[in-house]
Amino acid sequence: MVSEAAAGEGATTEGGLNRPVRPDAQRSLDALLQAAKTVFAASGVDAPVREIAEEAGVGLGTLYRHFPQRSDLIVAVFRREVDACADAAPVLAAAHPPVEALALWLQRFVDFIAAKRGLSAALHSGDAAYAALPAYFDARFRAALQGLLDAAAQAGEIRADVAPGELLHAVAGLSHPSPFGETAQARRMVALLVDGLRFGAGAD
Repeated sequence: MVSEAAAGEGATTEGGLNRPVRPDAQRSLDALLQAAKTVFAASGVDAPVREIAEEAGVGLGTLYRHFPQRSDLIVAVFRREVDACADAAPVLAAAHPPVEALALWLQRFVDFIAAKRGLSAALHSGDAAYAALPAYFDARFRAALQGLLDAAAQAGEIRADVAPGELLHAVAGLSHPSPFGETAQARRMVALLVDGLRFGAGAD
């Protein structure tokens, strides 16, 4: 399936192979992935594909050329969102002090969880098409978060015994949406969690 990184390199899912695409085709692919994210978040993964094509400003034929099955599109949207969130970690680390970069990325992760809810029905359906996604999610986010935790711990800003998997699960647990899909409460709870990581910072 096409991740954001793969898409940026001019790959497509047609025929299950990576093939070069023209710039106009790449724009159509990017538009489809963004449109699908928007429509899935609003209407769920069973939303009519015609609605996605219209949102993207392309024809149904273009949609089906890139994504012959609905599951192809769902997987591509999920991987694109995972990649965008994980790839934000080194960008934040380069621009902010370690603990600030960690706090900002965890807030970015809250946004990812909120956006992912439109895909939840598919991800928990038991369909084999989605079987590889949890491992992809775990591998990308653990690696991204480990780098941020290591930098903050080495700077003496947080305690050094925090496991990335545990922290990811904690943030996910705090990120249940309000009835109106707002994330303000989750953001406050995650900010408090980061404050808690400071306890014992620099201790041997």
